[in-house]
Amino acid sequence: MFGTLTARLEDIFSKLQGKGKLDEKSVREALREIRLALLEADVNYRVVKDFVARIQESAVGEEVLSSITPGQQVVGIVYRELVRLLGDEAEPILWKGPMPLVIMLVGLQGSGKTTTAAKVASLLKARNKKVLLVAADVYRPAAVDQLRILADQLEVGFYRMDDVPPKEICTGAVERATREIVDVVILDTAGRLHINEPMMEELSGIAAGVKPRERLLVLDGMTGQDAVRAAQEFDKRLDLTGIIMTKLDGDARGGAALSVRAVTGKPIKFIGVGEKLEDLEPFHPSRIASRILGMGDVVTLVEKAQEKVDATKAATLQKKMRKGELTLEDFLDQLKQIKTMGSMDQLLKMIPGASKLGLNASAANDHELVRMEAIISSMTREERRKPYVLNGSRRKRIARGSGTRVQDVNRLLREFEAMRKMMKRFGSGMRGKKMLLGQFH
Repeated sequence: MFGTLTARLEDIFSKLQGKGKLDEKSVREALREIRLALLEADVNYRVVKDFVARIQESAVGEEVLSSITPGQQVVGIVYRELVRLLGDEAEPILWKGPMPLVIMLVGLQGSGKTTTAAKVASLLKARNKKVLLVAADVYRPAAVDQLRILADQLEVGFYRMDDVPPKEICTGAVERATREIVDVVILDTAGRLHINEPMMEELSGIAAGVKPRERLLVLDGMTGQDAVRAAQEFDKRLDLTGIIMTKLDGDARGGAALSVRAVTGKPIKFIGVGEKLEDLEPFHPSRIASRILGMGDVVTLVEKAQEKVDATKAATLQKKMRKGELTLEDFLDQLKQIKTMGSMDQLLKMIPGASKLGLNASAANDHELVRMEAIISSMTREERRKPYVLNGSRRKRIARGSGTRVQDVNRLLREFEAMRKMMKRFGSGMRGKKMLLGQFH
């Protein structure tokens, strides 16, 4: 997410911070580079022009140029303007009003709308909401079956009607939800081209019929300014209440995400950051601005850990680490919990300064986690608890059983032992602090 843009901005700021004193010429040169970086990221040119002008107005002031740390001051100004550009505050779902809450999802063909409907359902179910998914896409082959399979997987309600117009399907679904005291109805409408007038009229008819409180446009973040133009067209017809950006995990530029709020005035409410049904996050402008500038996103990382990590296990593990009693069995359990939080690539991007420390997906990726898990799983319980019993023949057996090499087994054991000793050495100094996943509780 935003990888290319982040790398460019980090390079620009590194040059600024390397200078003991800044003058207006240095700032203007840096702003010129920022402008080019944003344009190359496919950010709307008017948005870029206004953004850079606001930074320049603040950055060339006497207070910044005479500061002891002018480079850091400029970074701070860029951060504040990024937060402003992205919408200042997170805007949650509009819960206030009669139930059920009706969420109407609309979008272009191929934007990932049906999968997003299931992701929204997954997120709301985790908040103890009773959800009904509605198959209102009667045009795309297998769309109804796809949504039904996802609903079954999530164990949420599913509604369909055959051989009737989408408006009747949606009306019937809301009536059923009212009878059955459902909290949220999610309407998965058909994807369309915004220039297709009959299809746009159909959406207007559905909105008039069921009066959805949330009218959310699902946009493919990788389509850049085409996504922004589509948002403008849909907003004219439906008066959107918000936007969901999908596929941001594969978008190294981020132009659509940085442009759409400024151009349409509509908030981004959620972002899709992966293929799994739980890979949907509420959109927080300040956190996204931190990620863009390479500052990480510790708050989201903490929230993920709190959702996924067993607090009792974390506390027990913390005590064992302080005493240097961590076993490979404990380590295996940690690996499994880390995997539930998302890909290593996503998690590392949330750690401040990870890129500067060389921590990236190539250094510690999901394949490595799988390999480590396979090696430890191929050990007996005694071997996991007492690694010192692992002689040459046992290591060969473990390598064969895990589909790895003896060298891989040896490397894992060396790294584990080094980590265990480090934890024991610093354990007393870390009292009151929590390490690894335990730090989040």
